[in-house]
Amino acid sequence: MNKRTAEYWINKLQLASHIEGGAFREIYRSPILAPLPALPTGFPSDRSFCTSIYFLLQQHQFSAFHKIKSDEVWHFYYGDALIVYEIDQQGQLIEHRLGCDPENNESFQCVIAAGNWFAARLAPGSEYALVGCTVSPGFDFEDFELANQQELIATYPAHKALIQALTIN
Repeated sequence: MNKRTAEYWINKLQLASHIEGGAFREIYRSPILAPLPALPTGFPSDRSFCTSIYFLLQQHQFSAFHKIKSDEVWHFYYGDALIVYEIDQQGQLIEHRLGCDPENNESFQCVIAAGNWFAARLAPGSEYALVGCTVSPGFDFEDFELANQQELIATYPAHKALIQALTIN
């Protein structure tokens, strides 16, 4: 079988442009709600228990630094290796390699902790990666914050070059 192209997946899965970069489509939103009193501090209203999306990045794209109020599990599906960069609350940079080659330190899943800044781009030599993201409590744009480049650099100056490369502003 020939390798599928990024355009094939964008069309087949009906993906649309995402504000942080790349293309996506929500594929699941739990109809069961977690009530506000059961959620951690900081959530403004009830949330679905879980949400899930398809997400695709191509060579010329990146997922800009952002954070959300929930844990996010990334799943590798198809294509080439992807690097997800996570800056934890102490300022430590963690690089997660998603892909299907364990001999190259790639794994099928990684977890980004709630409240940590994260971004993604393809590993060198990659053409595209098709992944999925599962968020619990479920994703809501009220919980999404796109990084301000200067503010993020001021907070984490050790990661200035990476932040400059993976922010929109």
